[in-house]
Amino acid sequence: MFVLPPPPRYPTPATYNAALAAGSALPMVETNNTLTNPSGPEYQFLVGEGLYVLKEDLHLATPPPHPSDTPVPNPNPLATTPQPPSAGTKLSLLSLDERPLPPAFLRAISSGSVHQQSIQEHPDEGKSSTTEARTSTSDGGGGTGSRGVASSELPVRTLNAPAFGEGNLLLAPQATKDANKRRKPKNKLDKSNSSFISRVILHENLSKRLQDRTVPPVYAFANINRSFQWLDLASPTKADYLMKILFTKAHCLCHDVNDVTRSFSHIDIIMGFSTGEIIWWEPISNRYTRLNKNGIINGTPVSQIRWIPGSEHLFMAAHMDGSLVVYDKEKEDAIFVPEEINTPLPPRLSQANGEVKQGTNGVNHASRIQVNKSVHSKNQKTNPVASWKLSNHRINAFTFSPDHRHIAVVSEDGSLRIIDYLKEQLLDLFYSYYGGLTCVCWSPDAKYVLTGGQDDLISIWDPSESALVARCQGHHSWVTSLAFDPWRCDGRNYRFGSVGEDCRICLWDFSVGMLHRPRAVRVLCAP
Repeated sequence: MFVLPPPPRYPTPATYNAALAAGSALPMVETNNTLTNPSGPEYQFLVGEGLYVLKEDLHLATPPPHPSDTPVPNPNPLATTPQPPSAGTKLSLLSLDERPLPPAFLRAISSGSVHQQSIQEHPDEGKSSTTEARTSTSDGGGGTGSRGVASSELPVRTLNAPAFGEGNLLLAPQATKDANKRRKPKNKLDKSNSSFISRVILHENLSKRLQDRTVPPVYAFANINRSFQWLDLASPTKADYLMKILFTKAHCLCHDVNDVTRSFSHIDIIMGFSTGEIIWWEPISNRYTRLNKNGIINGTPVSQIRWIPGSEHLFMAAHMDGSLVVYDKEKEDAIFVPEEINTPLPPRLSQANGEVKQGTNGVNHASRIQVNKSVHSKNQKTNPVASWKLSNHRINAFTFSPDHRHIAVVSEDGSLRIIDYLKEQLLDLFYSYYGGLTCVCWSPDAKYVLTGGQDDLISIWDPSESALVARCQGHHSWVTSLAFDPWRCDGRNYRFGSVGEDCRICLWDFSVGMLHRPRAVRVLCAP
């Protein structure tokens, strides 16, 4: 989920210095979250199924700049005051209460008919990327009321998707003395003397809050500039954070929570920073490990980071130099020397067509994935596990398909790439109407891909047909986030939502019959 950053409530340096010189009261620096209950018609949203009402508005505090931060140049020449650096706020919700999957999603994953027309079956189709779904806490510390992993882990087992790097024994996790005990990061966060971490603020009743399980918690994790917050939205005092981390000279740009390892006593979170560094954090024990330290593997900012589906220790990070890098949370880092292995072009992309831009000698160089390190490489003692160079433009977002076989990647150059990450092969390449693409998501049945970007449009793509099927107009500025509603997607009818920098939230409905109906038929049937 991606939303615009809340407006900062701390003063500019000029305002602060003027108040100090005049001897007047200094402006207040915002440090706490605020919760309000707005009312009125402007907080109501009427759609076909009923009326949505905004009942609670939680404003997350924007942290003031660190004293050692250098002044930020004003990016807007028309503005009169410089603005603090901001990369937006990304929010993740984690519920430890079991909930059933939407019926449409269950039918889609049980049919096993996703992308059967265009993608060859994997030779290890019958193997699974995870073990059986657990029904109790995995590390034995759950206590009374713990119900372990939620049902969102079940599709991984049901789909029987091969694991990433399956067959490479060097990627197998190291054995531990207690097989049921999760590995923890190395360092204690609240006792760290690292110059990368400025301050850690704990809730005074944190231990009691974690042990009280009368109501299953709904955790929220949010990164806002140089801070990271952990909240419990099921608590009546949801505005009070359980923990707040402030970093030095680095902004947290993205994060992700591991669905496979989550339980009442263990949560694996990864964070990507503007310095290229990555932190693996386990909030229950409050321990962390710092990866890609000082950018030893890739020194460019991390724009998106996600756990690889079904994996307990592998995750993928998109760096702003156009690279996708796979890390292992438990491996050490080392200076990375690219292996430079070029993958062959798929037949669809080796021929000229309206969607692909050709280079010299009829070869589309932008269509290739430069594999700097393959997941099947025998050099797996240190990070990275794999590294792919897609282009020279920054990657804005990527997401894994629900069938756990493909990723959709959007970049600043306006390109959408569909990649079979199990085979490290590019399948399709599309382009926006104009401008860069900023967000992407898959439909719950993996049949369609949505993109939004700087053209203020939402595009619906059909990867199985290698075609653009619709462009949706409704936003007046850049589209920043998209998401399908799995409870309103049944394989024929779909519902998705979008938000943009125009401060609008839009709900969209489309049906397969509408998308594939010939234009002449629509004209004849029009009143």
